[in-house]
Formats: sequence, C-alpha cells, structure tokens
Amino acid sequence: MSYTVTIAEKDLHFTCEESQTILDAALGQGITIPYGCRSGMCGSCKGSVESGQITYPDGQPDGLDDDEAENGIALFCKATPTSDITIKVIVIEQEKPIEVKKLPTKVKQVDHLSDDVIQLILQLPAVEPFEFKAGQWIYFLLKDGKKRAFSIANSPNEKNELQIQIRHAVGGLFTDFVFDQMKVDDLLQIEGPHGTFFYQHDESPLLLVAGGTGFAPIKGIIEEIINTQDTVPPIHLFWGSRACKDLYQEELVQQWVKDHGISYTAVLSDPDEQDNWQGATGFVHQAVIEAYPQMSKHSVYMAGPPQMIESCKQSFIGAGLDESSLYYDSFEYSTDALDAMKGQGNG
Repeated sequence: MSYTVTIAEKDLHFTCEESQTILDAALGQGITIPYGCRSGMCGSCKGSVESGQITYPDGQPDGLDDDEAENGIALFCKATPTSDITIKVIVIEQEKPIEVKKLPTKVKQVDHLSDDVIQLILQLPAVEPFEFKAGQWIYFLLKDGKKRAFSIANSPNEKNELQIQIRHAVGGLFTDFVFDQMKVDDLLQIEGPHGTFFYQHDESPLLLVAGGTGFAPIKGIIEEIINTQDTVPPIHLFWGSRACKDLYQEELVQQWVKDHGISYTAVLSDPDEQDNWQGATGFVHQAVIEAYPQMSKHSVYMAGPPQMIESCKQSFIGAGLDESSLYYDSFEYSTDALDAMKGQGNG
C-alpha cells in the first residue's frame, strides 16, 4: 500500500510505500531532503510530522529522544508512513539530482598521514563518470554484504580520483584491514555519492568546524571554493583535535592561510607535554563562540563526532545562528569498532 507525503509550505507531494522510508521515497522521486548517516543517529534528516501517522519498523532511532518523538519530531531516514502524512522539513534545491552508482575502484596510493590516519587515493573507472559534490561521502561495499561510510576529502577533479581519510578504530574490521593489509592496486567496490553536506554557494562569511577526521569533508569544501570561485569569501577554519600530532595536514592548511587569506584556529583538547602548546585548548565549539559570540550573519559547516556536532548546534543557535544556515555531517563508528573501543575502555 502507498501513501501520499506532503511537504508543508513547499507545495510538494510524493508517494511512499508502507515498507519504504520517507527519505528513500523522497530521494527516489527527485526531492532532496537533508540526510547523513542513514542509520538514525546523526539527526540530519530530522523534521516534524504535522498530520498523519508514522512508525519505525526497527524501533525508535537512537538519534531521537522520547520528548522529541512525543512532540512530532521524526527522523525520516528510518520513519515509514502508516497513513497519508504532512511533514515539515528542509528541502535542498538542486539543478538535478546526482546519480548514485556502484563502481569498482583501484587503490592508487596509500599515505600514512599520522599514526592512526591513512589516506587512500582511489582511481575511478575512466569509462564511467562519477559525479559528486565536495563534502559528500561514499560507502565501501564489503564482501560480507556490510557497508562502511567515509567522506570524500577532495573536490571533483580531472584526475578522476577520490581521496578518503580513514582513522584506525582498533578492532574495527574494515579499518584493521586498511591499516594492516591494504596495498596499492587493490580493488574496492564503492557506492555513492551520498549525503547532503556540501557547499551551498551562499554569500555569507563561512565558519568551518572540523573535529578529528571531520577535517576530510571540510577540506573538500575548501578546495572546491578555492578552485571554482574567483573571489574566496571570508573563511575561518576551526580544527579540534587531541594533540598536535592529530593535526595531520596542517601544512596544507597553512598554505591555504598564506595563499588565500583563510583564517585558522587549531583547538587541542589534550595536548602532549612535548607539544609546548600555546594555542586554544578545550572543546572546539567553545573556541568558536569565543571568537564569534554573535553568529547571525554567518553560515556554518561542521563535521565530526556526534558529541561535537550536538554541542556546536546548541551553542551556535544560542549565539544567533539561523538554523537554515547550519550544515553538518555527524560521523559514526561501525558497531564492531564501537564494541572494540568499549572493550579497551575508550568509551
């Protein structure tokens, strides 16, 4: 059975099967609403149900609390309709949807950027165009049928390459494989591009906030701006990490500062004694607020772990940021990686 989904205030309608998520139905009919992890964790696809009923076949998602659910807030990547419904959600305008493809890629280069971050350069097939926007992500399709999501760390380029930055989650089956066995010329299957985290080409000054390897999609967005715009808008990059060794591409950032006038602030939560760190310490959202206590005229792009994303959202909106000018990608570990880290006492 199918139901009609109406997007309030947009005069948009689409059909959704009772076994289909609202997000999948929208995307399949050319309507792009925000989404990130697709696992009910990141909150990117959050909106409200104005009328009608929905259900969650797999149970209420972890990214939605009971108070939100009781007040009609929903995560559309997991919600399915049980009646005709009207929803309120952001709609992202695109000239045309980008086709999601499954493709083989060859590992062209393996670079150890730090003790626990590897960058893979993947060569895409020459005969199969792969369109994407900087900031989006891909799935690696594993032999056991599982998928692993990683952001694209570069902007579209004539070399037909993708850069993927992977942090080693010890005990995570895929990242263990990447760090212990991956070699040049290995073949990997990918699916993508996915996600609605990309530069919106607005004219506001930009605050870009990265946590850890959340630097990857932020890097791609900066490269796209530098490579495609005659005039680089005011950009301030904040990169939150544990210690200096975790700022694994800081030479590149300093080159952006020198060549393009980008402002840069590194924020360390636990600097090593040998770092002799004199810069900002603590949580990255605190450093942003200290520098920009009034954010109503800015647009913010941020990527990193869920805790960072939530702290930033609350703080920035409290500082006057218009929620429609806030774009984010919330990173999640796989279940096996999380289990391994819990066993090691790391959360």
